[in-house]
Amino acid sequence: MEIEKKYTVKNLPEELDSYPYHLIEQGYLNVRPAIRVRKQDDIYYMTYKGAAGVMAKEEYNLELDEESYRHMLSKADGNIITKKRYLIPLNEDAFTKEAIAADRALSEALDKKEMVIELDVFMGRFEGTVVAEVEFPSLEAAAAYKAADWFDEDVTEDPRYRNSYMSRLP
Repeated sequence: MEIEKKYTVKNLPEELDSYPYHLIEQGYLNVRPAIRVRKQDDIYYMTYKGAAGVMAKEEYNLELDEESYRHMLSKADGNIITKKRYLIPLNEDAFTKEAIAADRALSEALDKKEMVIELDVFMGRFEGTVVAEVEFPSLEAAAAYKAADWFDEDVTEDPRYRNSYMSRLP
């Protein structure tokens, strides 16, 4: 289960290029349910995302080889999405002590440093679009999250910020 929130950003973090990142290219074979193929650096896979839910969706990933990826990408509908995904440490004030104490999954994820801000800086057709995403271990954690001060608007429920929607734009 993928549980995430999305935000526009007011300004990019300082020293952005000091953070690790992935180069991503992806195309959609279908948007409802979402079936996409993605190249992330040198890893290839196909993802199925269930149609139900906005913040929480069922998600499955299947590994592909490069040849299979290229073949399926050639069959993708609409725009191919390209972006640089920065992995930025979670803001220190993201959760109250009470929220952490009340949610074991959240506490464990924070202890293991599994939670990060994924900052997508789009390239190509969507250059200039920047979206921050945070994935959560539980719906309770998502509800308790205090957005980073450099975030702007919560666009989790706005379809215009979904990659599947962007892939279908003229």
